[in-house]
Amino acid sequence: MTRIRAITALLAVLCLSAAACGSNADKVSDNLSKEAEKFNVQRSILVVNNITDKVLFEVEGRCSVERPDRELTVVCKHGKGDYRKHFLGLADNVSYVVAQPNGVDVSEYKTKIIFRPEAIVPDFDLVTGQ
Repeated sequence: MTRIRAITALLAVLCLSAAACGSNADKVSDNLSKEAEKFNVQRSILVVNNITDKVLFEVEGRCSVERPDRELTVVCKHGKGDYRKHFLGLADNVSYVVAQPNGVDVSEYKTKIIFRPEAIVPDFDLVTGQ
């Protein structure tokens, strides 16, 4: 049994080290993204109509940004227990800028791995009939 655990641990280390092979910039980018997912990165987001030059949307704060198919999804923490999610449709005449005005100290050598024990046991509501 000890041998199986040792082999499993060795395989896990090899998998992690293989995934860790990349440039320092890739590592920093990945770690910055993880910090943003924890709302530790201050960002300024601006969406502009390219034809009229009008600002369609603007938000500043500790925000996480994702870009699924022709959409921009922004989740921001505005205060303790105050989270807001915004969906922005992207078109050919719309552009956006996500700027990070302040630096964040992340490692360029180590991959940041986050375990959230509370995610293992989900929070659920029980609703029953009459």
